[in-house]
Amino acid sequence: MTVLNTIPDRLETAASSAGSITFVTGATDSAAYTTDTISWTQLHDEARAMAAALQSRGAGPGVTVGLLGPTSRLLITAIQGTWLAGATVAMLPLPMRLGSIQEFVDATQRRIANAGASIVLVDPALADFVPPDVAFTRLDEVHGSASAFTAPTVDPDSLAILQFTSGSTSDPKGVMLPHRCVTANIDAIRRGAAFTEQDTVASWLPLYHDMGLIGLLGVPMTTGANLVIAGPQDFLAAPLRWLDWMSTFSGTVTGGPNFAYALAARAARRAGDLDLRNWRLALNGAEPIDPDSVEAFVSAGSPFGLSASTPFCVYGMAEATLAITFPEPGSGMTVDTVDRRVLETDRYAAPTTSDHDDARRLPRLGRVLDGLELRVVDPETGARRQDREVGEIELRGESITPGYFRNDEATAAAFRAGWLRTGDLGYLVDGEVVICGRRKDVIIVGGRNVFPEDIERAAAAVDGVRAGNVIAFGTTGRKGRESIVVVAETKADDNGIDPVRTAVAERVTDAIGIPPSEIVLVAPGTLPKTSSGKLQRSLCRDRYLSDILEPV
Repeated sequence: MTVLNTIPDRLETAASSAGSITFVTGATDSAAYTTDTISWTQLHDEARAMAAALQSRGAGPGVTVGLLGPTSRLLITAIQGTWLAGATVAMLPLPMRLGSIQEFVDATQRRIANAGASIVLVDPALADFVPPDVAFTRLDEVHGSASAFTAPTVDPDSLAILQFTSGSTSDPKGVMLPHRCVTANIDAIRRGAAFTEQDTVASWLPLYHDMGLIGLLGVPMTTGANLVIAGPQDFLAAPLRWLDWMSTFSGTVTGGPNFAYALAARAARRAGDLDLRNWRLALNGAEPIDPDSVEAFVSAGSPFGLSASTPFCVYGMAEATLAITFPEPGSGMTVDTVDRRVLETDRYAAPTTSDHDDARRLPRLGRVLDGLELRVVDPETGARRQDREVGEIELRGESITPGYFRNDEATAAAFRAGWLRTGDLGYLVDGEVVICGRRKDVIIVGGRNVFPEDIERAAAAVDGVRAGNVIAFGTTGRKGRESIVVVAETKADDNGIDPVRTAVAERVTDAIGIPPSEIVLVAPGTLPKTSSGKLQRSLCRDRYLSDILEPV
């Protein structure tokens, strides 16, 4: 049996499948949308022509191609064309907010330089935002002939993807992902999710995010399964569209961060006629998972046939290519309920009942995937932890990155005796992984290790606070004691500010037993986020300490 351990090998095989890709574009003036469906065979032919054009520009093994543009047929063709040419794909993030255009231009320039991209392809709509000293080609100007394409010899150890991590105050690091890592993780995903060519995937995730590029595009693209794909702006403009796509196209697999399911739950309550009976897996990852949000999503979708077995709470990161642990498909969400105080003071996940005053519910994220090993260790000494003892998650295996591009110092710091240090705190129970939070974000107050996620969820439950737009962090006072600061976005008017602030203080105090020292309410769009939408706690803390945040 031939081992296909490069992406071009997989693409050639998938091109003969009966599957298709449907491009969905949302209308700007209504909830309607348009579709464009082509076979993977046709997309492959167009990608071969794109690859030939890229080869004429010097693309090939060892060359990095930077790609900037919204999700479109042209962009996805360019992604496949880059891989067929044997070059490395470096997806460049889109601007998150209109107020950060200059930040976007500066960040784009840094990423292009950090990636060493000698070829940069840009969607025409974004051409005016490319830094003036960056040489680029418009995507609609890359023309070639499939007959002129010559398939190069691609080494499985050569780079398929440069995946930039989410940066805060420093430049994001380029995670090196060779073909062998990507294909190994895709195989592990397929087995772990019981994925087949009969599945229909739906995605609106940005293609510069690993879940969007590798998970929800790469898996169907390399297997020939049906894919329905839209842009994140179409989902964010009308979250009900996501459910409608799953209904209209009989979608079986999709994914998104926790906040997306919270939005989908609210949208489902206003929905008319939907058929979600075919929805098999709803991958939930990329940010902390709130069990309440998952349960609300299931409750809202159940009248339309959504099964309680659909939630698929997972764990992954770019340095592992993408996926690390999956639960058993069809098992739904399983929650581990522990004593919050014991967790914070003793670093031990003591089981308790849900009606306990200090109960904290944490989703079990399943078992480690094929080809990977996982252990929980003392963050300082590396000594292995026992079940339910909290420590740092470390990994090794087939899909673990060899390191960061042109950054030996960061690479050396990321590994301990051959194991990747994830920076995530968690524990094992019955062989399954539970994540508590990020090591660098833990707030130490009165001998307790308080996780900011608990504070943020409590504050977000207050009327007037924008869900998913709360950041909590610790600051050191004059006496060397750490205190808690909560920064939350709100749409409340002048008369509503004080009641919201009071309610946040009460809700946080009730949740963790410690009153926050300060609550800062800011306007929508104020909190710093990464290009993939993750909250940047350290950058928010820096802005707070520098008096840059402007309270409403």
